[in-house]
Amino acid sequence: MSDAASWRLREGDEITPELTAMRLLGGGSAYEAYLAFDETTLAPVVVKLVRPDQVDDAATLRGLAREVDSLARANHPVVVRGLRHVLDGDRPHVVLENIDGPRLSSLLRRHGRLSEQQYLPLAIDIASALHFFRVIDLCHLDIKPSNVIMGAPARLIDLSVARTSERAAGLSHQIGTDFYMSPEQAAPGELGSPGYASDVWGLGATLFHAVAGYRPFDEGDAGARDLEKRFPQLVDEPYTLPDGVPAEVAKVLYAAMAFRPEDRPEPREVADALEPVLTAQPAHKLTFKVAGR
Repeated sequence: MSDAASWRLREGDEITPELTAMRLLGGGSAYEAYLAFDETTLAPVVVKLVRPDQVDDAATLRGLAREVDSLARANHPVVVRGLRHVLDGDRPHVVLENIDGPRLSSLLRRHGRLSEQQYLPLAIDIASALHFFRVIDLCHLDIKPSNVIMGAPARLIDLSVARTSERAAGLSHQIGTDFYMSPEQAAPGELGSPGYASDVWGLGATLFHAVAGYRPFDEGDAGARDLEKRFPQLVDEPYTLPDGVPAEVAKVLYAAMAFRPEDRPEPREVADALEPVLTAQPAHKLTFKVAGR
């Protein structure tokens, strides 16, 4: 990466007069994230910085403003909090709370599938956040293991592509991550409109990975122009879950990944169906169906 694409901040470097870099956490094409010490809160925080070669890019700045707005509305115990922001100047950024815990993606990579005692609370936590998103009219559109931090409760992070349902429905290009992208996100307009149900699909695919230790579909060809080669979820059925997964859990996961958005359960139904499994009580009868293509 060229110097123009990164701030190249080292431990002790000043981000702003109040923020001191501790270490680089990662980043994407338009942003990079640093763990930093904040003199305002006297605590570690995460600073999401627009990359230096993007500070004059109008689309990037609009995206940061949209994320700031989403964070301000997504005031829920399972969602990362935005603390403050600067949308202009030399270093546009947003300051986020630092959440202590491993990402779900890291746990799966290092230790494999989760136990019932781990994945059931996780599922209910994220479902509660998605239920709240419907109340405030927000679609996350990138539910995946690397955007979940494990804990009690689990925490959902990265609202960089979040949109209202109206703006999500108007998308004409793919937004999200291929492995965990719903069919209507993979082919917007052709297979329905991205929206609330897309996040349920992402939750289903994420939980499948957590429960099984492997993804529900094969890896597609990221460079393929043919959507069916890039997105196996457009043509294939999800893999079979391992033996021993409770039937109630399997039913919820496959229903969440129903091909048609209208056939997926609502987040409240996901939580209501899994709560009895967590508490070892007889499961409620599920009222949603698993539909075919």
